[in-house]
Amino acid sequence: MSAPTLTPAEFRRVLGQFSTGVTVVTVESSGEDGASAVHGMTANSFTSVSLDPLLVLICVDQRARTLPLLHQKRRFGVSILAAEQQELSVYFSRGEQNDEGEKRLGIRFRRSASGIPLVEGTLAQMACNVAATYTAGDHVIFIGEVESAEIQSGEPLLFFSGKYRKLAPSA
Repeated sequence: MSAPTLTPAEFRRVLGQFSTGVTVVTVESSGEDGASAVHGMTANSFTSVSLDPLLVLICVDQRARTLPLLHQKRRFGVSILAAEQQELSVYFSRGEQNDEGEKRLGIRFRRSASGIPLVEGTLAQMACNVAATYTAGDHVIFIGEVESAEIQSGEPLLFFSGKYRKLAPSA
């Protein structure tokens, strides 16, 4: 394999020209007192894979705090953010969740029928079981089989060229 002609920063700029939706991936964790808690991370590396069976994928950086939880629990939620939920995206991208921050932003979680945590009030939520994992460079790809999903009306939060965006009405 030949050496890449792009630096990682240049490659990131190229990929930034592809607009994406924004999701929060959630997984159950244990709080400091051992009680059940929810850990979330912002992800825009999310896509559908298959309609039969219903499969999606998420890509998780190998340094992410969420990674060991995903390997351990083998199930996760995906919540697709609405246009007005940029603050949620920023909050979950920092990796430092706490009750105070969640209360300040009005973040509420609910559980799917099988107990998978999901963010309430988002455009759509999916509860997934890990069907496969693949290590690819500095990320791990998780294929999730969708066990349930719900949608609400609204407009999506978008990410393009390193900035959050909203849909504009077509002419």
